[in-house]
Amino acid sequence: MSAHITRRSLIRGITMATAVATLATGLAACGGDSDAATADAAASGSVTVGRVSNGAAKETTLKVSEVKSISDLLPDAVRKSGKLVIGSGTLPSGSPPLGYVGGDQKTLTGSEPDLGRLVAAVLGLKPEIKRFTWENLFVGIDSGKVDVALTNVTVTEERKRKYEFASYRKDDLALETPKSSTWKFDGDYKVLAGKTVSVGAGTNQERILLAWKKKLESEGKKLTVKYFQDSNSTYLALNSGKIDAYFGPSPNLSYHVTQSAGTPDPTRVAGQFSGAGESLQGLIAATAKKDSGLAEPLAAALNHLIDNGQYAEWLAAWNLSNEAVATSEVNPPGLPLTDS
Repeated sequence: MSAHITRRSLIRGITMATAVATLATGLAACGGDSDAATADAAASGSVTVGRVSNGAAKETTLKVSEVKSISDLLPDAVRKSGKLVIGSGTLPSGSPPLGYVGGDQKTLTGSEPDLGRLVAAVLGLKPEIKRFTWENLFVGIDSGKVDVALTNVTVTEERKRKYEFASYRKDDLALETPKSSTWKFDGDYKVLAGKTVSVGAGTNQERILLAWKKKLESEGKKLTVKYFQDSNSTYLALNSGKIDAYFGPSPNLSYHVTQSAGTPDPTRVAGQFSGAGESLQGLIAATAKKDSGLAEPLAAALNHLIDNGQYAEWLAAWNLSNEAVATSEVNPPGLPLTDS
């Protein structure tokens, strides 16, 4: 376990000089979302979701325009800029169906970028999407290069120390295994004894998995945790038998299961778990710097989309209707500090 803790500490303890240099490199390589059609559509009072999605979504055009009473809630600096800079933690290889480069090989598509475009339209702002690796996404928020992250960020009590949130989707995790395996996960960590599981570094699912690993070690049992640079490497390891399972966001894993069906290496979901632990339903939220003044207008924009039906249509287009929330909450309860 010490090796994994060291890795986490290294990620969290990255120096500002290195972080800024890495951030600058990432921005230079990726820039913003230059999709002119997106801006034109928003200006005309509509946003098309599911564009160039390679069949992952049903392309749907939604009517949505600025709500002045909501945009008036924005901090002056953001309103005067005329744009909403949205961070997407989808480097290097994307994370379908949440965020990835579409079939035209240039447009960032996915449920999360689409939601960002919808929210920006309600706020009367032009969406500008910037891509980062997961850990550098938070550097972008901290440095002010990003107004808000819309990229499957789970609300945790630890993150509340630095960020403010407006929830918009349930957070469910899943364990993906080869279809040929027979074991199931019903929420009891003990079934993972003796297994090797991959997880993304710096994620809340990593924290949950490492907590299970610690419990198993206290019982004299072993759980091996492995890390890979991207999803392609993870699935190569899963298909070759180097790992028994991949623990990650349920939408990503469910999408991959459908994509792998009919291939030589089909997979299945062995079980699910709340992203906030066993006692609380996890929530995914728009994430901004603490005291930025953005959580309230973001939640108001999201609730406008919920109340007027565009939110349900967005989820349906991306086959995520089972992850709907009834309302967007500002700083709702998150993964407890004992687990985060």
